[in-house]
Amino acid sequence: MPIDPRQQNRLQNELEIVKDRLSKYYEAETAILTGAQEYRIGSRNLRRGDLKLIKEEIDKLQERKDELENAIATGESSPKRKAFRVIFRDL
Repeated sequence: MPIDPRQQNRLQNELEIVKDRLSKYYEAETAILTGAQEYRIGSRNLRRGDLKLIKEEIDKLQERKDELENAIATGESSPKRKAFRVIFRDL
């Protein structure tokens, strides 16, 4: 079922937000990889985010970005999750 224009705009806006956050996480990862994870000036200490957590968030954002781009390209909203009830019977 094709998506309506309002939902298309919402998906576009969310995609822009995800792309922006993803680029900031890539910048943070680059800063950490270039040796700026932790440094000390006098008695002050600055520690940036943990590389493992940043990589996990990058993976999540990349997955969401792919979902949004696919939904926009195909014109269909992402599939809705369905719940099923299973009743076991002993026959």
